[in-house]
Amino acid sequence: MARVKGGVKARRRHNRILAITKGQFGARNHSIRRASEARLHALWYAYRDRRNRRRDFRRLWIVRINAAARLNGTTYSKLTSRMKLASIRLDRKVLADLAVRDAAAFSAVVQAALA
Repeated sequence: MARVKGGVKARRRHNRILAITKGQFGARNHSIRRASEARLHALWYAYRDRRNRRRDFRRLWIVRINAAARLNGTTYSKLTSRMKLASIRLDRKVLADLAVRDAAAFSAVVQAALA
């Protein structure tokens, strides 16, 4: 049986990798080996940072809620514990949005929790 050379498939695979790393700097966008490494690292960073983004947003929301709570005469920890006791079920994202966009509604939530 005749030998089958893999040139077409290899070129197609290489071009796919080079298309993915098109915006990279230096050899990372034209050398197959460097481009393949860059692609693997980029995919890993994207996976990692999707999780870090959730962590960062949670921290941001807590900071915003705490700042708004302090303007209303309480702290974040006291507000959250009082909200649990008052059965007010609002998550951090919604509370932070209220704190930034609608201070009156946030004050009403704080008053309901502290009452």
